[in-house]
Amino acid sequence: MSTTTTSRGEPRSAAAMAADDRVLWSRLAGADDAALTELYRRHCDAVYNFAFRRTASWAAAEDVVQATFTAVWRRARAGTVDALRSETARAVLLVMAGQECANVARTARRQRLLHGRIEAESGGAVSPDHAGSTAERVDDELQMSEVRRALRLIPQVQREAIELVVWSHCSIAEAAGALGVSEGTVKSRLHRARQSLSTVIEIHALKEALS
Repeated sequence: MSTTTTSRGEPRSAAAMAADDRVLWSRLAGADDAALTELYRRHCDAVYNFAFRRTASWAAAEDVVQATFTAVWRRARAGTVDALRSETARAVLLVMAGQECANVARTARRQRLLHGRIEAESGGAVSPDHAGSTAERVDDELQMSEVRRALRLIPQVQREAIELVVWSHCSIAEAAGALGVSEGTVKSRLHRARQSLSTVIEIHALKEALS
């Protein structure tokens, strides 16, 4: 049986997670908070890992998880939850998380600007040094930043296919349902993304050799 290992929890059976997501999603559409809690328990790790890969920031990933499930609950309370097209809610939640990543990034930029102004006005006070406890997390963020720079060089629709199918292990059918396109379109985008990334990597390697 296939399992998915996450950075925030033990390996979890994909089949078990998908067993009755349709039932939970239907209950969620009726603003059932217990259904939301169970969907969060099942899919928060997947959303967290997806958000980290999208933002290259552990802190931002935490914010994205909260923002995503808050947005889901708002839709439930407003009666605007769309019917689930696939067996699991994972891909739909990941697409919503992608939308929240942009919001979190904008908020983070505003906070950095505010922090800079506060430090300037307070004479440049230095924040506490947590380097010893965060070195590994920083290394992860730097590596993911490199990956994100490469991905920004390919079209967004290709990036989405890579993020859902390759990184988050969604099936072609799940990705197609979440993105609102055909399975053939997802396969085509994946094929083109792999070709595009191969070209990007070759160009990067050439630049490194010439530098």
